[in-house]
Amino acid sequence: MLSSAWPAPAKLNLFLHITGRRPDGYHLLQTVFQFIELADEIDFTLLEANTVSRSSTLAGVAAEDDLVVRAARCLKESSGCKLGVHINVNKSIPAGGGLGGGSSDAATTLVALNELWQCGLSTTELASIGLSLGADVPVFVHGQAAWAEGVGENLTPIEPTESVYLVVHPGCSIATASVFNADDLTRNTPTITIRDFLERGGINDCEFVVRKHYQKVANALEWLEQFAPAKLTGTGACLFAPFSDSDAATIVKQQLPDNWQGYVVKGMNRSPLLKRLAAERSRV
Repeated sequence: MLSSAWPAPAKLNLFLHITGRRPDGYHLLQTVFQFIELADEIDFTLLEANTVSRSSTLAGVAAEDDLVVRAARCLKESSGCKLGVHINVNKSIPAGGGLGGGSSDAATTLVALNELWQCGLSTTELASIGLSLGADVPVFVHGQAAWAEGVGENLTPIEPTESVYLVVHPGCSIATASVFNADDLTRNTPTITIRDFLERGGINDCEFVVRKHYQKVANALEWLEQFAPAKLTGTGACLFAPFSDSDAATIVKQQLPDNWQGYVVKGMNRSPLLKRLAAERSRV
């Protein structure tokens, strides 16, 4: 049986403060996650055989390391499900861009297969499995824009303005570990409250490091800042800026250098994954 077009949306970090570091090396942070209208789509072919496979490939990523394969296998282990699946990911989110594509793919796999395999796990249980795969996975499982603390797993629903953004990918990718391991990364930003963020916003502590070590991103930030306040999302390489409407963002997008990608998108406080899940349940 084929179940198709399950969305795995990208996210933006509307700000990102690094407030400390745990003894195990993980960074403590504060951030706001908001989804955007850019998404991968995943198709699942259910199998009677007890196997998990994929037809999509990521450059340099073996099947055993692919987050969708790992997510499916973790769900099988947690639920005891004996069914199998063949997974195909139709990628639209650029890799290494700080948009959370891999984490979102993993979350959609957990949510979709929990339903399709009839595992019966709760959202909280799925988010716990997701955390073992990556700190960003739980917010995609819950599907609600959120204020996040800890390593990103302590989530509080929040309703930031659903702005129109121009997201720019400057033609390079950045490994998250390279930024978090940088000696010049600020790791002692004072904590703020949700009210502080809503009133005054925040910065991305990773931006200084990325500007310094990735010239393509520095150039793109400088270029976009001519038109609107630009920020890095996550550890980059993508950056974004809010605009008054889609027309204004599109005018700037049309001026992008040829080797950059641009996406005019709207912020979303609810993930399209929730709508797809509801549609699946309505078929029963």
